[in-house]
Amino acid sequence: MTVMDDWVTAACAELGLDPAQVPVPTVLDLARDVAHQVLRPGAPVTAYLFGLAVGRGADPAATAARLAGLAGSWPVELGGERGTG
Repeated sequence: MTVMDDWVTAACAELGLDPAQVPVPTVLDLARDVAHQVLRPGAPVTAYLFGLAVGRGADPAATAARLAGLAGSWPVELGGERGTG
């Protein structure tokens, strides 16, 4: 097991969740996309929003794809660089 596996297992136990239902790679990829294409602090907030949507019944893969697409199409502000906010 990795430290991530250990953490997810412990956090799931604390919250009464099944760690097998946590799409860790999907969440990490989504957070990376938002951090690099929108702004770094947006990554944890987006992960939270993703969790809310999935908790309400949204498909994890489809939800992550929609949010990643949104991040990918996010405009670069004039004079700024992606991911520096």
